[in-house]
Amino acid sequence: MRDRYLIVYDISSSKRRYYTHKYLSAYAVGGQKSFYECWLTNRELVEFKQKLINCIDKQEDKLFIFQLNKDTQPQLFGCASLPKFNQPYLII
Repeated sequence: MRDRYLIVYDISSSKRRYYTHKYLSAYAVGGQKSFYECWLTNRELVEFKQKLINCIDKQEDKLFIFQLNKDTQPQLFGCASLPKFNQPYLII
């Protein structure tokens, strides 16, 4: 079973940021710049964390992984609208 995660990073090096972005993009179903929504199994999460931890400098960079509740409903403000697909989603 897959769970929904919000991945957030603040990486100072362009090279490390590029590799982190490239890796995250393979799993992400949505996101903006340094925020990504990913649906991962437990096994994928373990591999995912290990790969991302190896991409960052632990003294300079920040990486956050938040597990999101399946029942979380988006709150829309301004001109925000829901995406037109039938997958679970997160509006950032």
